[in-house]
Amino acid sequence: MLSMKRKNINPAQIATVIGGMALVMGCSSDPDSPGLEYMPDMYRSPAIEAYVDYGLDPYYFGDSLVNAQRATPSARLPVQGTIAFAENEADALYNFPYPYPHTNEGYEQAGRELHSPIPMTEATVEQGKIIYEKFCIECHGPKGMGDGPVVNKGNYPTPPAFDGLLRDLPEGKVFHSITYGKNIAMGSHASQINQKERWLVVQYVKYLQHDGKMPGESAASDSTTTATTEAK
Repeated sequence: MLSMKRKNINPAQIATVIGGMALVMGCSSDPDSPGLEYMPDMYRSPAIEAYVDYGLDPYYFGDSLVNAQRATPSARLPVQGTIAFAENEADALYNFPYPYPHTNEGYEQAGRELHSPIPMTEATVEQGKIIYEKFCIECHGPKGMGDGPVVNKGNYPTPPAFDGLLRDLPEGKVFHSITYGKNIAMGSHASQINQKERWLVVQYVKYLQHDGKMPGESAASDSTTTATTEAK
């Protein structure tokens, strides 16, 4: 019978061999390389990019075609004239495209024809003030005097005051200016403020145009004062 002899294996030798293999396999000239990894997909999940079509399998279609497809964004802009959906029917009208062009003629036409669909109340004025203080106060100032910090500290041109040259500016022109911007100093705010929010800002601008009073409040106050004076 053949005799079987078992050789004793030194654990230190095993550790040395494994360590050497790991050292050799992990070496790479690329400082960003993690080295050779055993089954990396088990713990390093691939990053999935938004708007990328992963539909083509490289195994069947080849790397060049697949890479070209994945380099092309799958998101598309909506068809021109598409009206965004509004869950609240009362807000649906604010999603309609703005019909006035960015021209002097469009500016004048908006001033004649465009009017706020929101009734002006103390509540809407307060909502408009909140938006105004986020997006407009930097240049126009807290009271619309054109004395915002951008003007005072940045030496930018002073915008006209709402109780001065802009006192009689129609609300349609105010909305048009917020939508497209005005001259060089004021840029468009259409991407920051939606149509409903723009109309709320217009409410607050109208409030400033009336010296911080609701329209009609000044006239009522003056008539009361006159009647009191005549009574005396």
